[in-house]
Amino acid sequence: MENKISVRQICFIMLMYTAVSKLILYPTVLSYESGRDLLFSALLDFAVQGVIIWAVSFLCSRTDKTFFGLIESTFGNIFARVIYGLFALFFIICAVIPFMEQKLYVHSIFYDTLPSLPLFLSVMFFTVYAACKGFRNIGRCADICLPIFAISIIFIFSMSVGEADWSNFLPVMKTPPAKVFSASLATVFRFFEPCWLLMFMGHFKYGKGDAAKITLSYVVGALIVMLFLALFYGVYGDIACSRQFAIAKISLFFPAIDLVGRIDLIALYALEIVMLFAMVINVQMCVHCFVKCTGYENRAVWSVAVNGVLVILLLTLNTKFNAVYNVWAKWMWIVFIIFANIIPLLAWALKKGGRKEEAK
Repeated sequence: MENKISVRQICFIMLMYTAVSKLILYPTVLSYESGRDLLFSALLDFAVQGVIIWAVSFLCSRTDKTFFGLIESTFGNIFARVIYGLFALFFIICAVIPFMEQKLYVHSIFYDTLPSLPLFLSVMFFTVYAACKGFRNIGRCADICLPIFAISIIFIFSMSVGEADWSNFLPVMKTPPAKVFSASLATVFRFFEPCWLLMFMGHFKYGKGDAAKITLSYVVGALIVMLFLALFYGVYGDIACSRQFAIAKISLFFPAIDLVGRIDLIALYALEIVMLFAMVINVQMCVHCFVKCTGYENRAVWSVAVNGVLVILLLTLNTKFNAVYNVWAKWMWIVFIIFANIIPLLAWALKKGGRKEEAK
């Protein structure tokens, strides 16, 4: 029961966590890389990931097995353990940039008068506790986060839409296609949602049409990000590439702020709750993979170990965010294409064994 999750909760995760994980520095980087054509760069990544998510979710309609079970039935238990060990390392890589990004964001927007590193390290107590929990807890947190996410996003968007100048996007499609593509490739390390779905495989009861529901949920999350990118560039135009922490900047020109102050901070504080759960899900997946890889099921021990590694990385790389980001942008796309694109599609080649209801 600890690792059971519902389709509804997976849909919420695909919608919310897809969106909030791309609202801080992703718009700034895309604005720098592809300018007013940033929407085309984002669309390319989202389209590819949407196809892969549909492929994985449709695969769930063909088997009741987990991803580990599929690998085990095809190549044996040892090979399955090795693959899950590699995925555990991959999820640590997925977590590095979001953790560093959140550290900078929280300190800059909420607690700029306090030391940043000790403040953020206190968050690690939350991540240690959360990573001890299984998929059932992840699903329940998604249920709780959905209304918070919906209200916060509507509030922020409503404060921003009237301030956007849509002429900032003109002329359209003047950026060289090679630059649009390179911007997509440089930000592909932010797209790892198919790997979550691989881990959820076999842990939920598939019903008719669930592949469409999961895929459409991801599409809605992608549309929210696209709308946010449009608002962000519409507000700032050519200087968008110099505006850090985009989610906290697009509502700054709302007229009421001059009268009553930063009322948008209420929504930002609420949205930060969802961001924390989106940030920690990669750590939870990492712990799950280590449990399956080693057979040692004490999740608390694995949670402490994984978070300990992340703390060491945060301490070591505390002042080197730009260098780390450049490495991820220039080289990590190779790793992410393998694990988040190629492997999910190759899962179709594994021995599926059918579904129980089909066997009846």
